[in-house]
Amino acid sequence: MGMELDSSPLLVSESPQTATKKSKKKRKREKERDDGAAAAQLQNEPTINEQPRLDVKLELVNNQVDKTPPVVGYFPSGYNPHKTNDINDAQEPILPLAAPPSVKLYRNAQRAKVEKSSSEKNEKGRTSERLELVVSPNGSNVEFVGNSYKGEAMAAQLCTYALGVLDKATQTLKIMPIAGNKILRLEPKLRGSLAADKEHANFENGEITAEQRAARIRQLNVQYGPKKSIIQDKKMQALRKGDDPLSQKDLGRKIENAPINKDALESTSGHSARNIPPYNSSAITPQEAYPLDGIILTGEWDFLEDIYKILQVGGEVASNAYPTFVCNRIQKLREIQDEVEKKRLSCIFSYITHLIKFKDQHSMDGVASARNHQFPSIIRQKFFEMFNPETRRLSVDKIDLLISYVLVLTLYADDFRTFPADVSNDLRMNPATVKSHYRNLGCKMEREKNKYLVTLSVPLEFPQPNRKFRKR
Repeated sequence: MGMELDSSPLLVSESPQTATKKSKKKRKREKERDDGAAAAQLQNEPTINEQPRLDVKLELVNNQVDKTPPVVGYFPSGYNPHKTNDINDAQEPILPLAAPPSVKLYRNAQRAKVEKSSSEKNEKGRTSERLELVVSPNGSNVEFVGNSYKGEAMAAQLCTYALGVLDKATQTLKIMPIAGNKILRLEPKLRGSLAADKEHANFENGEITAEQRAARIRQLNVQYGPKKSIIQDKKMQALRKGDDPLSQKDLGRKIENAPINKDALESTSGHSARNIPPYNSSAITPQEAYPLDGIILTGEWDFLEDIYKILQVGGEVASNAYPTFVCNRIQKLREIQDEVEKKRLSCIFSYITHLIKFKDQHSMDGVASARNHQFPSIIRQKFFEMFNPETRRLSVDKIDLLISYVLVLTLYADDFRTFPADVSNDLRMNPATVKSHYRNLGCKMEREKNKYLVTLSVPLEFPQPNRKFRKR
């Protein structure tokens, strides 16, 4: 008996899990195929911002004895010598463009001769060249000075600097060394205040006379030598000052016959005893009596904007960073609507702060409060030149001068009517002593609300020194 087979197709049913796995693999292959097609299309399309490639010729320029290589410097203060008016992009500028700053390069003449002779034998002879670059902005009292022989330039240097100049017309890249193999740091300094730096540089270069060298050695001996050496030095100085007796008699006759201007003598002695900032005795307004431009120079205002910037962002002035006199008048600053006046008064408060902190840094009782205070470099340099602290202490005359500067600025801050209580606390002085300093400035004292009120009246009237006459 035969069996008949069905020729219809055989249906095989798959589980849903198997179908799902196959569909995931299929989607993955389709995604990879689409991504490959998109990448191939992007490679075929040219980019819009692609810079054309240049095949340049490299040319090395060596040092030349009779030519100065390029000088490279930077401004850590943020000064931009190419900055002009903010409306340069306009078609018709309203204000004229500022003149570009003047640039001067100084070299040590004696070292240049030595380096020139040594460079004939050794090509590396000019790497020790001493340079000084001075950039002077037009119409400003501040200069930017950088040198290659002290400061940041004395740090360890493990590389060689070079300057590359690309000429697109000839497709040539010139590589040339820079002057001194140094990138100069251009620090702001007051114009005309480089005498101390030049004197220090001359001492480093050995360009001082025998008298100057002897004076320096004598000064070191007085400061750090033993007591016996100090006594011997004083005796030698007394011997050097002694003149011939005949010359002394002749000098005495000349002094007796010389005319004496008593008015000039009194004014000179009074000014030296007062030890106060520059003043105008014939002024008709308090602002003219002590000109503010004679205390804060034009180039210093831009470095005194710390309090003003804090107020601009709505911050709080830290009481441990600023004197009590300043903190008690912050609310007065906030209420001023005129931005120019607010900025001017903020800079005056900053200058008062720097003066008081400088005094604290060079005194026994206030050094802890000024340990973390940051001075702008231009302000610190000016203070060292004005007050000339011996080692870490200020002399009595310099302390009196610094106090006079502080008190004059407090008069400006309070419209020439101020109470001396808070500034006495900041200066760590007895209020009676502070009042005597105010009188020495030509101020008057009044009683108001059981307190002493200090006012400045014009024309200035200074207290007359007590003079004792010898009976004949």
